Amino acid sequence: MPDNKPTAPSRRSDTTRAAILHAARERFAADGYERATIRTIARDAGIDPSMVMRYYGSKEGLFAAAVAVDLKLPDLGPLPRDEVGSALVTHFLAMWEDNEVLTALLRVGATNQAGAERMQGIFQEQLLPVARQACPDPEQVPVRAALTATQLLGMALTRYVLRLPPAVALSRQEIVAWLAPTVQRYLTAPNP
Repeated sequence: MPDNKPTAPSRRSDTTRAAILHAARERFAADGYERATIRTIARDAGIDPSMVMRYYGSKEGLFAAAVAVDLKLPDLGPLPRDEVGSALVTHFLAMWEDNEVLTALLRVGATNQAGAERMQGIFQEQLLPVARQACPDPEQVPVRAALTATQLLGMALTRYVLRLPPAVALSRQEIVAWLAPTVQRYLTAPNP
């Protein structure tokens, strides 16, 4: 006999939030931040726009929630110093290939101030602490982390957003072989 008990409000709320976030990620990735609207996202999620506002308060709040990203960066401390570049590049490739939110964030970050600010926050909160573990000079951590980001985000842009055929055709091993020495140098080489 089917269970006809009403769904608990928190379970409905979780389902609604998940539907909104899924629709928002898809819409922000497809349309960009500026063109995506609360109304369209709500329609995609099959709910009333007032529910989006109820849960997230604003388009900016929804965007921040939709692109909440934990890069789960590896702890570089225990690694041999000459392996940090390879470890970071390998980790980033796995993250990009398994997480469409990162692609959406990169698209929006390249074209919109709110997206750029979100990317800057991720850099500040997540990449800088990891770079601190490998950098020989604490004063150079921000610059070295930024140089590292140029390589990782550049590859992500060409491979996952622009989908340049030569970048897409590279295997993970080839990308690691090309990028890891540069990332390694940015993080650990003596100051030029």
